[in-house]
Amino acid sequence: MKRILLFIFLLSFLSLTSKTIAQDLLQDEMTGESSPFGVLEFLPWDHSWNNYKYPDENSLKKAVALMQQANIKWVRMDFLWEDIEPEKGSRNFKKYDYIVDLLAKNNINILGLLSYSVSWAGPAWNSPAYDDKSFVNYVSYVISRYKDRVKYWEIWNEPDDEQYWTPQDGMVRYTQLLKEVYIKAKEIDPDCKVLNGGLSKAITLSLKKIYKNGGREYFDILAIHPFVNPLNEGDVARVKGLYLGCKKIMRENTDDKKIWFTELGAPGVGSPSQINAWWVGMSPTEEQQAAWVKRIYTQILIELPDCDKIFWAFFRDCKNHWGNGIDYFGLVRWDFSKKPSFNAYKESAQQWNVRNIKD
Repeated sequence: MKRILLFIFLLSFLSLTSKTIAQDLLQDEMTGESSPFGVLEFLPWDHSWNNYKYPDENSLKKAVALMQQANIKWVRMDFLWEDIEPEKGSRNFKKYDYIVDLLAKNNINILGLLSYSVSWAGPAWNSPAYDDKSFVNYVSYVISRYKDRVKYWEIWNEPDDEQYWTPQDGMVRYTQLLKEVYIKAKEIDPDCKVLNGGLSKAITLSLKKIYKNGGREYFDILAIHPFVNPLNEGDVARVKGLYLGCKKIMRENTDDKKIWFTELGAPGVGSPSQINAWWVGMSPTEEQQAAWVKRIYTQILIELPDCDKIFWAFFRDCKNHWGNGIDYFGLVRWDFSKKPSFNAYKESAQQWNVRNIKD
């Protein structure tokens, strides 16, 4: 009888232990850098020009709590030069210190976006500084401050798009800046990883230009923004085609880097109209947006072996910032209520996690 009771006890113990280990693995899998699930979110936005998207600590806490619910483990966020150093030599990190600490406490990794220009150093926000040294100095003090908590840095946003980098010159000036920033970043933190500014216009052609300009050794991960219209047939194939086009060019340059989609998304609106259309046409409904999220994370991500991360753009809707469908890219609405895409994202992350534990 004692042996039977002991046997039953051991079976129960092993069952509970196995369950606990599995739960721990399930949790641990999503707390490290291995998770491919990220979002772009404008957490530092607390200005009139962006409708005070995150005006205080409470709004930031609310957003981060929802990110946790959705199993988001990466946030791509600005460390805006204009915000940090509005006047030469006068720097304020208070807001950024708080955001970095908040994300760290919630086990959310950061991809830091270092951009754009500042009024005292260049002709316009979307133009390079008069002197690259001033931008490199800004990079230097940001990376130095956060090097223990932020290990991934993207240099500028969409430098191949005249909206974000002007004048366009075949990526010559940008590649030169990338080289200088890369050298300085590695000098400060040899363990950090540097990404090129996400390519968005004629992506493969822009990548060729970076190689032509001698940029091969000056980024560790390729960043691209393969936006497509999810209402068109062949949306998944189009994204895969952009990825494969990049891989082909990389092979031609004996480059085997990983690829991150540091922006990929689409609007989700209640009632599509010409007023809330976006740059590729009519906006998807909220339900169609959710279906696109599913396809991205259960088809595209799974079938592209060197695609390490996908950052959905954005986490939260904006309030009349762009005045069109771009304001509705969020997984949650302006009032923080969840869209269907929020649950689609969350479910996709859970499925990925379980599959990787089984593997």
